[in-house]
Amino acid sequence: MLSATVLSLATLGLPALANPAAADTASHQPSAERSVTDVVPVPVEAKANANSNFRLSPLTVISTQPGSAAAKQVGDYLAGQLRPATGYPLPVIAWNNLPLPSISLELRGADKRVGTEGYQLDVTKTGVKIRANTADGLFSGVQTLRQLLPASIDAKTVQHQTWTITGGSVLDYPRFGYRGAMLDVARHFFTPDQVKTYIDQIAQYKINTLHLHLADDQGWRIEIKSWPKLATFGGKTAVGGGKGGYYTQEQYKDLVKYATSRHITVVPEIDMPGHTNAAQASYAELNCDGVAVPVRTDTEVGYSSLCIDKPITYTFIDDVVRELSALTPGKYINIGGDEAHATTPEDYQTFEQKVFPIVAKYGKLVTGWHEFAKANPPTSAIPQYWDTTDASPDVAAAAARGNKILMSPANKAYLDMKYNPESPLGQDWAALIEVKDAYDWDPGTFIQGVSESQVAGVEAPLWSETLVTSDNIEYMAFPRLPGIAELGWSAKASHNWETYRVRLAKQSPRWSAQGIDFYRSPQVDWK
Repeated sequence: MLSATVLSLATLGLPALANPAAADTASHQPSAERSVTDVVPVPVEAKANANSNFRLSPLTVISTQPGSAAAKQVGDYLAGQLRPATGYPLPVIAWNNLPLPSISLELRGADKRVGTEGYQLDVTKTGVKIRANTADGLFSGVQTLRQLLPASIDAKTVQHQTWTITGGSVLDYPRFGYRGAMLDVARHFFTPDQVKTYIDQIAQYKINTLHLHLADDQGWRIEIKSWPKLATFGGKTAVGGGKGGYYTQEQYKDLVKYATSRHITVVPEIDMPGHTNAAQASYAELNCDGVAVPVRTDTEVGYSSLCIDKPITYTFIDDVVRELSALTPGKYINIGGDEAHATTPEDYQTFEQKVFPIVAKYGKLVTGWHEFAKANPPTSAIPQYWDTTDASPDVAAAAARGNKILMSPANKAYLDMKYNPESPLGQDWAALIEVKDAYDWDPGTFIQGVSESQVAGVEAPLWSETLVTSDNIEYMAFPRLPGIAELGWSAKASHNWETYRVRLAKQSPRWSAQGIDFYRSPQVDWK
């Protein structure tokens, strides 16, 4: 029997030991600096057990449900996260019939409360088990598991240390189904690799949606084959006159695929009828007078508008939505709709009523900024609230008709707002937003007349007028984004600034290991 085990170990690329069953039980040292109760976002239920720590070893395997490609994908992702720092093989296998320590990913046996994105996680001396109903739930459990390891697990090179997963159990599921982050790639262009880095960073906090702001006055960032100059001309510059750029359709599809591998849905936005100067500079016929407008690289808003009465406007929109829908497997297309000050109220209504059916024609649902709520959108549409007040009759009326509202109040959720007057990056038109400000509000009660059951979720937008590098993105997103993520995931009753700031402080060594350039707010006692 032992020889068969040794042969199986060799097949898996694992070292042969005289007693493989004992490999996981040695040196279960305490991990007092970590607990299942420290996780961000905070779980629904978490019970620590310091006597059930599990140690990764060179013999540990990751076992997944036989025949489930989705579970194997999560297993492969987890192995990819753990191998660089540990140097261990961590093979991903279908179940584990060998007497080996394992991290087991199972699509069965989960508590019915976990739903489609929740999970159960149990850490004992002999192994780790994550159970869920879906691969999305397994992936959420894996993000929690990562936080139960030392922060150095995120190092890119082998770290010679003991890898102890702190013991205990977790039962967890989200408060809201939509938990988003928005990245503005129009004001300044960010390469596919930069976007992928941000995807990895937000995924660890159970963000499940990436909203890409692909077009604005200063730049058009997605190739549209039927209107090629949108990208080649409209995408050539950026705020301040810097170098622009755009994603080819193949690059965009690769980004969508990468996000999907992190269980994140991409929602592409083409803002209209305003914020359209880059398009109107690229094609003269999109202007009412037939004359192309000059390229703009300043940060003014509200001056541009598509020509509402011209049939070619809707040919243009149909072509863009058609191509973008074919590239985007997610169910939403974001049509913008904000700050359309150059469009009359009557024309705005006319425009939106023509655009809603175009989106539906290509099998997609509408989302966009909350202004379009006044145009009586279909109840499947999601208005995204970005204003700074707690009163919006149009949004409340849309909620009463059946629309779910996505919460992104600019004075709470906008990650591009300065932390304080001395912040080297960002803007302050909505507010100065310290870490506590970004956390200490409730998306379920923020708007008068909109109840929690009428809220789709939360999103943290990051506008890029002042942001040029990945370090800039990180500095503005961290540490505020994890707080917005917790508002979207964790139960309202769990929200407590004093306990959150302690848990948040323990995240900083992980960010340092990941190379994240974060803002060290004086409101948090960083580790």
